[in-house]
Amino acid sequence: MTLFILIMFACVQTVPTGNAAVESAQSVAPLAAVSQSQDTSRKEPADWRKFEGLLSHQMQLTLSERFVKAGEAYFNADATQIVFQAIEHDAQGHPESEYYSMYVAQLRDEGKGQSFGPDQRRYRLKHIRRVSPIGSANTCGWFHPTDPNKLIFASTITPPVKQETPGYQRGTRNYRWSFPPEMRVVELDLSAKDITVESLKTIVGDGKAYTAECSTSPDGRTLLYTSLESGDGDLYAMDFATKKITRLTALTGYDGGAFFSPDGKKIVWRADRNADNLLQIFIADVVFDSVGAVVGIGEPLAVTNDGAVNWAPYFSPDGKVIVYASSRVGHDNYELLAVPVPTDRSAPIAQPRRVTHAAGADLLPAISRAGTLLMWTSQRGTDHSSQLWLANMSQNDLLSGELVPPVSESASTPAPTTTAKIIPSPTTSPTPPK
Repeated sequence: MTLFILIMFACVQTVPTGNAAVESAQSVAPLAAVSQSQDTSRKEPADWRKFEGLLSHQMQLTLSERFVKAGEAYFNADATQIVFQAIEHDAQGHPESEYYSMYVAQLRDEGKGQSFGPDQRRYRLKHIRRVSPIGSANTCGWFHPTDPNKLIFASTITPPVKQETPGYQRGTRNYRWSFPPEMRVVELDLSAKDITVESLKTIVGDGKAYTAECSTSPDGRTLLYTSLESGDGDLYAMDFATKKITRLTALTGYDGGAFFSPDGKKIVWRADRNADNLLQIFIADVVFDSVGAVVGIGEPLAVTNDGAVNWAPYFSPDGKVIVYASSRVGHDNYELLAVPVPTDRSAPIAQPRRVTHAAGADLLPAISRAGTLLMWTSQRGTDHSSQLWLANMSQNDLLSGELVPPVSESASTPAPTTTAKIIPSPTTSPTPPK
């Protein structure tokens, strides 16, 4: 099994176990890509605001006073709410859980008609609410695009069994991504006052193979997700009306963290297609049948192909740009980059433009539907913990940043101490593909 999920914070469950941090994969993944010990060696200028000309009013949304860490957040349709995963402090100041809980909060703009300085918090989170059962492992939250009261995310629902599970670990570093087989995609009615195990309705997944990294088509008809049921990590689509499931990828190597384009005609995702421990970004046209159901995808087209780890891709609302996290700047400092969506298969791959410039990991981007807000996970705060950040932006400026040169030949192959490995489960075996 060559399943690979590198540093993603976007949909992989993070589970601290002693000195190890287990991250989820859609994105949950790389918050830990840069370890806390590495995080202290800052290579970027301290005045990162001066270099982030594409962004303005960068501000921290979640605070370490409440959250040990938080990340992988997404907007609702009008950007008045966000969903995110986090671990809170308990009354004694310790992490209250090994696993991420899922939260929903109102996003308030307090800057209307007022003047705010660059270090002031114009946006604030209000009425932060946990929406997952205590003790469960959760990741990959997503607002249903047409039903404002419906939330979709991946959850084990109850605490996962303490056992060795399939996962990804990069060499001897102190982080690991785990794929608990109990993880499945669930649906929650946000109008419910009290969240219990019974509140979560399973959409797909049987508790025998990791099923997560979920999102939906813009019209809400199709669920897009990753499952380990094939033993290798593949993309699947499920029609909500008919419950029909279609496997979209079947090539060797992990495929995950997929999203539809704003017009619903393409998908973008990350894959370990070369079995070299380096994730790359791919897009493909979606294939529909005569009644509009998803029945497959066209030939994948590489958006990146370099010696870096590239993941957590996200379309701009106009569908012209993909923003993603990459180690192209350096394997100890992940940054957000932007690249135009390819329109010509015969043309050379476009070189990416830089969006963020702060030391520490910048990961898991999401853009509001209006194209004016960027939200991401960052370690740029004073305590360097992984927290949510927000900035004003214009999607029209995403490709105006500086070009990022290709990774050098010497840096393209990770050293033996940083090679990735899949840790199979001794107690579970993948089910055969459908």
